[in-house]
Amino acid sequence: MAEKTIPLTREGRDRLLKELEELKSRRKEIAERIHHAQELGTSQADAEYEDAKQEQGMVEGRILEIEEILRRAVLIDEDQVHSAGRVVVGSRVEVEQDGVRRVFQIVGVPEADPSAGKISNESPIGRALLGHQAGDVVEVNVPKGVVKLKILKVE
Repeated sequence: MAEKTIPLTREGRDRLLKELEELKSRRKEIAERIHHAQELGTSQADAEYEDAKQEQGMVEGRILEIEEILRRAVLIDEDQVHSAGRVVVGSRVEVEQDGVRRVFQIVGVPEADPSAGKISNESPIGRALLGHQAGDVVEVNVPKGVVKLKILKVE
């Protein structure tokens, strides 16, 4: 089975690369904490050792996760997005629901941040908007029921 690609904006890729660099630089600091705790050999050092080992596991796990995302990433062609005329991954979409206007950017899962208006292409709203254009009314099944979104503008 072919691996699923992950769409990323340039901004999202750059943010992940920066986070990866920061996490890799923390490796040495954590290793020093582990070494220091082992040298002390006290019960207090045991707690410090366990904390450092736990942090090391989380950091290493996140490093592997980011490396996998970047390996499977496909950069979104922003020029193509702007000329698409319909909602694609990377589009900014202005919608109206019950008289309230909202703007979303459709992004890949790793970049999703609903509080910043970035919704995943795999979320119910993101998935429902894909392929539609300005003027379309889209019905979306959400946990609260069915909502209707009128697409006002696609950029």
